[in-house]
Amino acid sequence: MGIAHNKNYFEWFEIARTEFCRRKGLPYAAIEARGYFLVVAESSCRYRKPLRYDEEFIVRTVLEQASARKFVFAYEIRGDGGRHESASGRTVHIVVDAHGSVVSLPRDLLDRLTTT
Repeated sequence: MGIAHNKNYFEWFEIARTEFCRRKGLPYAAIEARGYFLVVAESSCRYRKPLRYDEEFIVRTVLEQASARKFVFAYEIRGDGGRHESASGRTVHIVVDAHGSVVSLPRDLLDRLTTT
């Protein structure tokens, strides 16, 4: 068909979220090294116009909501040099420890992710 498979959009959301954290000066690996994990509790994607094979695209990521226990990210994937919206999505994350128990992210980590 020559179009991107729908599952790829969620992988692109993850890559964009990882880059978001890195640009905030807090690589996701550093969060895990402290014993905290942002697990996906909910995800959605609205497909608008398919991306074609080998088409370049942009993923915009915004942290819509942040608290010590919950994060909500929103995404926009734009194809054709940014001229059209291909998809938009959202992921909700809960902070857990290595045992899977819901915990609060320490203030210093929360501040790094939410500072503009």
